Amino acid sequence: MSLRSRGTAAVALAVAAALSLSACGSGGGADGDAAKSEAGGGKKAAVATGGKDFADAAKKTAEYGTDAKAGEFPRTVTHAMGKTEIKAAPKRVVVLDVGEFDNVVSLGIEPVGYAPSEGDAAIPSYLEKDAGEPKSVGTINSLNLEAIAGLQPDLILGSQLRAADKYDELSKIAPTVFSIRPGFTWKENYLLNAQALDRTEQAESALAAYRDEARKLAEDIGPDKPTVSMVRYMPDRLRLYAKASFIGTILEDVGLPRPKNQQIDDLAAEISPERIDEADADWIFTGVYGDPKATQRDAARSNPLWKNLKAVKEGRAKDVSDETWYLGLGVTAAGLVLDDLRADLAK
Repeated sequence: MSLRSRGTAAVALAVAAALSLSACGSGGGADGDAAKSEAGGGKKAAVATGGKDFADAAKKTAEYGTDAKAGEFPRTVTHAMGKTEIKAAPKRVVVLDVGEFDNVVSLGIEPVGYAPSEGDAAIPSYLEKDAGEPKSVGTINSLNLEAIAGLQPDLILGSQLRAADKYDELSKIAPTVFSIRPGFTWKENYLLNAQALDRTEQAESALAAYRDEARKLAEDIGPDKPTVSMVRYMPDRLRLYAKASFIGTILEDVGLPRPKNQQIDDLAAEISPERIDEADADWIFTGVYGDPKATQRDAARSNPLWKNLKAVKEGRAKDVSDETWYLGLGVTAAGLVLDDLRADLAK
């Protein structure tokens, strides 16, 4: 049998195995016992927002990784779903969320496949220049297993929160490494991904550069730092993003204080347009997920309570890129957020 035929046959077997598992429920597979104990909606919900599992996600993720030395393969990586052996340096990587996309591109790798956010199949514009030409493999909440297998990946990167119930199927296709969740754990996730890719030194260097820039920005803003409120309009809710979020960690790294209702160890507080005055702060930065017309943004902004906020009256309520400030979830996006903050606050 030719090499080409063998590759095609391998893909076909992987697809068949994945679809069979999907139809019949969880089976064995790589680290099957760990996968079965962790997978499913209940575990995904536990790390989604609030609670001990959510709060401990960053600490737990920092404990994952490998003992392999730089350049050493095979290597075994411990992660949220168990242990995975990676036999050789990955060259065909599929990423299942924007955070993993940001991570691999920042490490000089062009992924072969990616799962975009719901309703937006485009490659994030801030990554497009260095992303290559990856193929879409469904969306972050609706993965296309056949498309993933067809790309013949040698590594799949994702998270327990997004795809715990697909781990068995994915690990039949290729070695699969999962963080616990995206978001406020972005630094720990980055290092975990880097260990799977044998790019730890690069990742540590990028994080050091980010921290240096955050410290410099804090110095340039000065000791009298303004309070910052983070508002995000979504199709079914209106959120004030709190400390345990991607943007929350960046604001904390710069030392920017938050309003009391956002100084909580959770992803966000939810309010209604009628309570938009609760977004009050010296500066208000707003993002919109998806089509603004499908959100409550117009209702909130037509409310006199919004119009009478001091930040709104004095031009310190600004729209920001949802793509980087809320969806970016990686070191490249974090650097761009620092640039935006500098433009507004370090004058």
